Amino acid sequence: MNYSKQREIILRILTENPVHPTADTVYEMVRPVLPNISLATVYRNLNQLAENGVIRKIPALDDKAHFDHNLMPHYHFVCTKCKKVYDVPYDIAPDLSGRLCDRTGMEAVATDVVFKGICNHCKN
Repeated sequence: MNYSKQREIILRILTENPVHPTADTVYEMVRPVLPNISLATVYRNLNQLAENGVIRKIPALDDKAHFDHNLMPHYHFVCTKCKKVYDVPYDIAPDLSGRLCDRTGMEAVATDVVFKGICNHCKN
């Protein structure tokens, strides 16, 4: 993947945003820095970063993909009220892929665990 100033800024904004934004949200955050950028360019760059393993693309509750810069093992929690996506520590249920293989013989190549419910902010 070649260097791109647009991609660098998109990645920086994604890294600074802990709530896993959608492409639309990233677009709104990038526009003050790059006013001429198109939504299609943001989508294309986010998808290229995900395809190259630089970020994770998370299918979410609201039928929009969210993006995550954290590649360390962890799970996600999607608030059904505000639609924000939060990280859940891996140690809550470590090595699900290994346990799956031990119990069933099936080998997972990826694990995407998403908890759904109401976040602490929306509960209050």
